[in-house]
Amino acid sequence: MIYPENTLDKLGFSDIRDRIREKCLSSSGKELVDRIQPQYRFDTIDLFLRQTHEFKELLVNDAVLPVDNLFPIRPLAEKIRIEGVFLLEEEFFQLFLSLKTVFGIIRYFQDRSGQYPNLEALFENLPVEKSILPGIGKVIDEKGKIRKNASPLLTELQASISKAEQEAHRKIDQLFKHAQSQGWTADGNLTVRDGRLCIPILAENKRKIKGFIHDESASGQTAYIEPEEVFHLNNKLRDLEFDRRREIIRILIALTDEMRPHVPLLFSYHGLQTKVDFVRAKALFALDIDANMPELTREAALHLVNAEHPLLKLAFRKESGQIVVPLNIRLDQEDRIIVVSGPNAGGKSVCMKTVGLLQLMTQSGILIPADPTSKIGVFRSFFADIGDDQSIESDLSTYSAHLTKMRYFTEHADSRSLVLIDEFGTGTDPMFGGPIAEAVLEVLNKKKVRGVITTHYSNLKVYAGNTQGLQNASMLFDNAAMKPLYILQIGKPGSSYAFEIAQKIGLSKEVLESARQKVGKQQKRIDTLLVDLEREKNEIYTSKKVLEKQEAKLARLQSENEQLQEYLEANKKTILKEAKQEAKNIIQQANKLIENTVAQIKEQKAEKEKTKELRNALKEELEKLELNGHVDKKPKTGKPKVGSAKVLETNLDQKTDKPLIVGDWVRIIDSGNEAQVIEISKNNVILAMGELRTVQKLKNLQKLEKKEIQEVSRRTRSHRTQDASTFSPEIDVRGMRTEAALYEIEKVLDQAIMLGYPSLKIVHGKGDGILRKFIREYLRKYSQISRLEDEHQDRGGDGITYAYLR
Repeated sequence: MIYPENTLDKLGFSDIRDRIREKCLSSSGKELVDRIQPQYRFDTIDLFLRQTHEFKELLVNDAVLPVDNLFPIRPLAEKIRIEGVFLLEEEFFQLFLSLKTVFGIIRYFQDRSGQYPNLEALFENLPVEKSILPGIGKVIDEKGKIRKNASPLLTELQASISKAEQEAHRKIDQLFKHAQSQGWTADGNLTVRDGRLCIPILAENKRKIKGFIHDESASGQTAYIEPEEVFHLNNKLRDLEFDRRREIIRILIALTDEMRPHVPLLFSYHGLQTKVDFVRAKALFALDIDANMPELTREAALHLVNAEHPLLKLAFRKESGQIVVPLNIRLDQEDRIIVVSGPNAGGKSVCMKTVGLLQLMTQSGILIPADPTSKIGVFRSFFADIGDDQSIESDLSTYSAHLTKMRYFTEHADSRSLVLIDEFGTGTDPMFGGPIAEAVLEVLNKKKVRGVITTHYSNLKVYAGNTQGLQNASMLFDNAAMKPLYILQIGKPGSSYAFEIAQKIGLSKEVLESARQKVGKQQKRIDTLLVDLEREKNEIYTSKKVLEKQEAKLARLQSENEQLQEYLEANKKTILKEAKQEAKNIIQQANKLIENTVAQIKEQKAEKEKTKELRNALKEELEKLELNGHVDKKPKTGKPKVGSAKVLETNLDQKTDKPLIVGDWVRIIDSGNEAQVIEISKNNVILAMGELRTVQKLKNLQKLEKKEIQEVSRRTRSHRTQDASTFSPEIDVRGMRTEAALYEIEKVLDQAIMLGYPSLKIVHGKGDGILRKFIREYLRKYSQISRLEDEHQDRGGDGITYAYLR
């Protein structure tokens, strides 16, 4: 039950239907949208929500569903059902295209059996009648016209018509040329009058040609004559065309008779295409408002998490780029009715309408712009008393009309009803309106109804604070900036900020002071207390935000510390290996020094002074190795000096003093693989090995000499030549999910860049353009891509993307 009848309009549900209607492709789908109403059976609501959710996932992650042609089948099936009636050529063509789309939809889901179980229920046990399409295709061609060979007689008549047309044209051309040579014709060519070819003859010569005069010029100087010889040929041609038309009608009647046994199945096909179009429209609208499927429960309750008003969200996105402040609210057995108070234009009405609209959308099978963790129950009835300055009907409302609604609410509402009342109690003297509103609220609470009520009346705030089942709530207000924050705060009432807003607007001090004196002391104390409470709450809220930032910073530092420990633990073996290698190098250098010293002693024939000198030099070099872990000076034997550890970290080339730069070729010491430097960051180097990327420490690399680089280049060219012979700069990702498509495109793109191809052709299909959008957004992140273009319309249009490489 929905009361009053204009509740759907007041809450904006009619606007939601209109926006979904715009997404439909078929007239039958639009008719189904117009009939959307809240459902009250849990299983039905759950099925509708899951179907919309699955279709939304299909649009985002799967191939395009074939829904190009959705002509209504039901009117055609109803016409076929009548004996003696036949479909015209264009009607058979529409039926052919629609059935082709329906069969394509069925095959689409059969290929994905089990992936979309709730959508598969739309055509469960619905067979594909394979004889229908071939039967129509034998008679109707690809352009929607009757085929010339649809029957032997039609083929014969078509040939006779062509022959008669040629003979008539030949004859009238002869007569026209003869008349021209005699000077009987007026200026001009052959013309058509009453559907017949005629010769323009000067009026004074019209007796010189036998024939039928079809028309005369406005001046009367030219007569349009169909010659007698051609007249008989044209009559013969007209008779043949009548015969042809009769044969076409006979063929269409026969084809209609063939379709008549399939009428019940055609009705089922119409139902399938209508439902698919309907669910698709809801899914597209869900993408527009970033909607999700909430958790559906059987009890009459709701818990909205980060909910947004869909129409307000679309309006902000289109006009000003503002964002909607999320709403968090709960209605359950303990907090059945929320009494929302606060300043004018603070968002109270929007809060209440958001609750009502999202509840209606959910029970109508429409996804809502809220967190998926939101929980929505099922209500059997909806009651609303909403009036604002934007509604003409509300402007004309009276207090009597409000009381009439209150009476209906109290008589018919129960524990499974959702009641929404805006500006509760207004419309009459506050001295009487407040108590009456409180009495109505008491009755509603006893009946355990659920609802959201907005008010400025203090007695209602006090009653809600002291009554079980009711809960106060307020819209936060920035006291310093004197502006609303549009954030709902559960647990305490809010001030109307009447004096503060009046002061900001510029009302004179005398008026404000006089107003304060007229307000009762008790009321002033209550209002002041509310303002102080809200100020304190804002301070606590600000402190909480600061604390959250500090906690986030601490968590980040802790995470970085843990990552550093994991890195050290993971690279412990590598560090030990490097240390052992360094010690081994020191020993090798020492052995070389000893061997060189012994060799020189032998060369000097063991002279004591020279031997002593060599031993002292050896001792000095060994001491340097012991102290510094390396040899600083070049031995006298001419052996190459070994750089210090610090030099090794900044200069990988042990054979030159030039530092490592981007573009250099290096050898990875651990694996012996060659790679090219593409980026240097402190002690880390990013290397390219063909299509692979790797990060290595600076000290684990050795710069290659020119000869070694030439050898690597020769091998690389050979490898690229082999790749280029098998590489194709074209990829087809139709039917793939978004992640799989991007993965395949990335592999082909990397090869194209390495092989130097100028462009890459990506075939993704048209459909709703979801896959094309994701692919192009992904490709724009590559700096190597200069531009993206569609294929020519004759060769695929925006179903194919060309990516041009720099």
